[in-house]
Formats: sequence, structure tokens, C-alpha cells
Amino acid sequence: MKKPIIFLVDDDPAVLKAVVRDVKSKYRSEYRVLSTQSANEGLDYLTELKNKGESIALFISDQRMPEMLGVDFLEKAKEIFPEAKRILLTAYSDTDAAIKAINDVQLDYYLMKPWDPPEEKLFPIITDQLDAWLSSFKPPFIGIKIIGYQWSPKSHQIKDFLSGNLIPYQWMDLEKSEEGQNILSMNDIDYKDVPVVFFEDGSFLKQPSLVDIGNKTGMTTTAKQTMYDVTIIGAGPAGLAGAVYGGSEGLNTLLIEKRAPGGQAGTSSRIENYLGFPSGLSGSDLSRRALTQATRFGIEFLSPQEVSSIAVTDGYKMVTLADGSTINTKSIIITTGVDYRKHPAKGIDDFTGAGIYYGAATTEALACQDEDVYIVGGGNSAGQAAMYLSKFAKNVFIVIRKPDLTSSMSSYLIDQIGETINIHVLGQTEILSVSGNDRLKSIELKNNKINETKTVNAGALFIFIGAKPITDWIDLDIIKNNRGFLETGSELTKYENFNKVWKLDREPYLLETCLPGIFAAGDVRAGAMNRVASAVGEGSMAIKFVHAYLADN
Repeated sequence: MKKPIIFLVDDDPAVLKAVVRDVKSKYRSEYRVLSTQSANEGLDYLTELKNKGESIALFISDQRMPEMLGVDFLEKAKEIFPEAKRILLTAYSDTDAAIKAINDVQLDYYLMKPWDPPEEKLFPIITDQLDAWLSSFKPPFIGIKIIGYQWSPKSHQIKDFLSGNLIPYQWMDLEKSEEGQNILSMNDIDYKDVPVVFFEDGSFLKQPSLVDIGNKTGMTTTAKQTMYDVTIIGAGPAGLAGAVYGGSEGLNTLLIEKRAPGGQAGTSSRIENYLGFPSGLSGSDLSRRALTQATRFGIEFLSPQEVSSIAVTDGYKMVTLADGSTINTKSIIITTGVDYRKHPAKGIDDFTGAGIYYGAATTEALACQDEDVYIVGGGNSAGQAAMYLSKFAKNVFIVIRKPDLTSSMSSYLIDQIGETINIHVLGQTEILSVSGNDRLKSIELKNNKINETKTVNAGALFIFIGAKPITDWIDLDIIKNNRGFLETGSELTKYENFNKVWKLDREPYLLETCLPGIFAAGDVRAGAMNRVASAVGEGSMAIKFVHAYLADN
């Protein structure tokens, strides 16, 4: 934790030097001592300190200063650091003003100049004030602060991005946080400019893009080299495994991710059936471990960065990024995974990010405190989200079309859900529509078993339905099945146009697409097992085939 600050203001250089000397001699081991001769400069500096998350324990200000009186400075300083103690330095002729200030600006003490000896006339008073301040002091959050509206899709996007990348942040809802309102006011930021992200160095960005935040937090969005042995697109479990094995086996490896490592698995609050972790672990923890392991082997990781297209010229592959830059690579592994399908109910799009979320249970859980929340979906991700949300919400309702969860969810999760009194499974039920004003307020449900419709109040709706492969961005002549998943290996020979694009004497490798040197692994691949362990296995296997392809070429 940073040391709290004792802040001194006096326009007389000699007096300021003397008080700084005395205060530092006594308190420098526990406090930082900052000083200025200008009251206006001091106020500007206070705003910067507030933005950085600093703590000021005590102000000591001279009364008679040309720019403003000391009591006026302390009154303005109180608006920025209201908990700090305030001492006024006065001459004998200013005692009336000091006494008046005790009532007007809640002055804590006034000191007559000179204060020699300080051991008798200065230190006991300062120590008493610091002890009083410490008794109620709560250390401020040090790190990124987000100020915005709870039901803003843009705010949700930023929170989700930071959470996915395991970057701590403090969230301030403008409708509830007086501190957030004060910070915007101090920095002359209009409410229409939110969300605003404040960084630890005191700087801030209004309505920033994820790339802006990534650059500011030290992420890398620009490739360092001109040619790579293998470029992996997507940092889910398959992509991370491919990166670990590519790096460990000496391949010049690039991993690109548009949001955060982990993919859908990264949003899981608890994975309890992954080999080697008997107590379970979160998807984000698994992703963090894997990325740390991969970077230790020297792979290069670009995030947040999105691939807009890939092209093939004379056997070499060129990857074009969303910012227009290009990367040359000898081989590609596509591990972009899947996304949740859009729910067809009326009104869903109107409230996405404002009470309705695809995944993201861990990000928005606190906003569900004492609310009735609904989950659509019967898979493991839905079950894990229900268990996590049950710690915050008043009730969690799982809405599924089937009579129960037995055919779609692991038995360990079904058992946990059955033992959690505030989780309720609504079988043979579907959502017809949603409604609200600036946020989700209610859901229209239909019980298909008894053909009954009702409208219920809802604090939030989390959607975990189906799997849509993230392949729309691929504009190459590449073979996909009728659902958009990438076909690989021997399955390609079933397609009439296979021979039109495959011109090699050999058969495609097991995970190779119809374009030599471009592989697919994990959930994006047709026929994938949709399990974290199988995705990790495929990502590892893909590197073996990359070696074989590079040896051939």
C-alpha cells in the first residue's frame, strides 16, 4: 500500500521549508510529505492525486496567501479529500478567522506561528490528528476505476474485457456512487462521456475502445516479427494448448486473441471435471496458468487484436488484422471456438448489455444482489453460472425446453443444483419476450406442458444456448459444414468441391482444412467434442501436424 500523504501549503519559502523539515523529521517513515507554495497549483495537484487513488491524511495550510486564504484552500481541498484532517497555520492577528473556520469549514485545529520547539508545539498536535484520521481510514482501491452506468452495454463490455484478462478494477455506478460523481466533476467530465476509465497513473479515457484499454494496460497489439512458423487465431483452450506446445517445441509462434484468453471456458466460474484439479478451478484461472506457461516458452501474444481475413499466396499465408496491418506466417491454426447463439425472443437485442448477457455471469453477479435472475440453457456453462449466481441473487431460475437437465448437464452439477435451495429448474418452458425501459425489467414465460403464459419480474437474464462457430470472418474458399463449422481431415473427401481446392498428392492431416497448412482445432472444428480437455488435446495435436507440414514444405 502507498504511504498516506501529509500535504503542506505556504507561500513563504522560508516558512514552508521549515515546516517541511520538521514534519519529515518526525513522520517520513509512515507518511509522504508533499508541499507547494501555490494554493492554486496545490488544488490542481490534488485532483491528480485523487485520480491516482492516493490518500491524504492531513492538510497543513498557511492562512495568509496571495492567491487565496488558507481557510478557502482547505474548504476546496475538503471537496476532493473529505476525510483528511485540516490544520491552519496562523499569526496572532488571524486567530479570529481561524476560530470562525472551525465552524465554517470544520477546521480540525489551528497552530500559531512560530511553533518552536516542534516537539512541544507541533508534533503532539499533528500526531493527535493523524491518530484520529487513522482510526477511520479505509485504504482506497489502487488500480483501474470504471465510472459509468450499470445498465450501459459499453460499461458491461469494458468490465467483461478487464475481468476476462484478470485485470482488477473498481466499478462505480454513477446512479449510486457519490465518489464517482465527484471524480467526474473534479475532472470536468460530462456524464454523456461515460463510461470513463481511470488508470493508476491518474490518466483517463472517455468511452475507450478495448484496444485503447489494452494498449494503456501494457497489452501488445502489434506483431514484432515479419514471419512466423505458426499463427494461432483464438486463445481458447485449444489455442492456448497449441501455443504451449508450439513454443516448447521451438516454433516461432504467434497467438492472437480479440477479447481475452480462455474463450467460452474462460467465463466459467467453476470447472470441476478437468483432469488434475480435484477441487476444481475457474475458467479464468485455467486460462491464466496456460498463458503464463505459453509466454514462458517465448510465444508472442497479441491482445486485444482481431483477425479480419487470411489469404494464401504461393503457399505462404498472410493474416490481416482489424487495424489494417498484416502478418506473414507459414501455417495457421484456427481456434476461434464458438459463441452463444442469439436468443430469438422479442426484445432481447434491446436489452443486451443492459440486464441481458450472453455468458458473463461472473462480471455482473454483484448487480444481481437480492434479485430474481433467469438463465436460459441446460449445459454445463449454464449450471456453473447458476451455482455462482446463487451466492448473490435472491433466486436463480434455469429455463429449459426439456423436462429436466439429465440429458445435457453433468451429473455433479445437477446434484449441486438440486442441493441449492434458491436455484429452481423451469422445465418445458421457454421465453417469449422481454421488456423494460432503460434495462430489463420483466420476462414473458410460456410453460409448454400446460400451455400457460405468465410475466415475471427479472433483475437479469443470462443466455447460454447452443453453439455458433466463429467462422463468418473467413472469406477464403474453405469447406464448412451446413452449420458453419470447419471440416478437417478425411471428412473433407465427402464434399464435391474438395478436389477443386486440394491439389496435393497426400491426404489432409487429421486437423487440416481443405487449404494445406491451415488447421482447425477445438470447438470451431466440425465433429469436436465440446469439452475443455478435448480442445486442449486438439490444440496440442495440431502442432504435430504443423511440424509435418513445415517438413514437407
